[in-house]
Amino acid sequence: MNQRNLPFHLTVALAAFFVLGLATAPALAARVKNIVLVHGAWADGSGWRGVYDILVKDGYNVSIVQEPETSFQEDVAATKRVLAQQDGPCILVAHSYGGAVITEAGTDPSVAGLVYIAAHMPDAGENEADVGQRFPSDLSKSAAIKKTADGFTYLDPAQFHEYFAADLSAEEAGFAAHSQVLNAADNFKAVITTAAWRSKPSWMLVAAKDRTINPDLERWYARRAGSRMVEVPGASHSVHVSKPKEVAALIKEAASHAK
Repeated sequence: MNQRNLPFHLTVALAAFFVLGLATAPALAARVKNIVLVHGAWADGSGWRGVYDILVKDGYNVSIVQEPETSFQEDVAATKRVLAQQDGPCILVAHSYGGAVITEAGTDPSVAGLVYIAAHMPDAGENEADVGQRFPSDLSKSAAIKKTADGFTYLDPAQFHEYFAADLSAEEAGFAAHSQVLNAADNFKAVITTAAWRSKPSWMLVAAKDRTINPDLERWYARRAGSRMVEVPGASHSVHVSKPKEVAALIKEAASHAK
């Protein structure tokens, strides 16, 4: 049976289906497929494994930046190096100190949107250490941050679970505590030159039980930037490890809405 012989109601239904398909196709095609993940201080890219697995399974191309943490400039350069490898627009995602890194590196033309996961989000002329004083964290008021003779910081392994990863098992937190990447102390004082979130859409995930960055500071950052904000109740600073589904969901939302 050809279309000329179809009943009128079937012809109308087919036409509607065809038009809907045309309207939907561009939206699906416009989804950003490249995701670049940036870790924070005292950590490395392996913490993204759960998020990575979900995104890859859902068809995204995912790259993870391994920052040296030896200087802020080198961490930004490492991020830009990975951005240069992308074959199209990407969503740039960061945890913790990595938020300052993507704020600086995210002006790259390949970046379509920025996602901050329990992360710092300073403005031009600011650094995360000074802004953090607006809402001091439990960690900043503790004695858990240690410093080496040559100017690198780390968290006391005995207090790592309490302040950085309270919702992970003791075994998981113990491994993270003893595999820390020491972070140059000066990194926390690095001043942002141009804040990418001023010109690009942004999302913020607030870890409601974060003791490393005060959740109120995360909320303040998001309100200032006009970011789409979601909260994960009970989540520690290591929310990207403990709650990968929630983190991946926000990244996918950004990939669907960034222009």
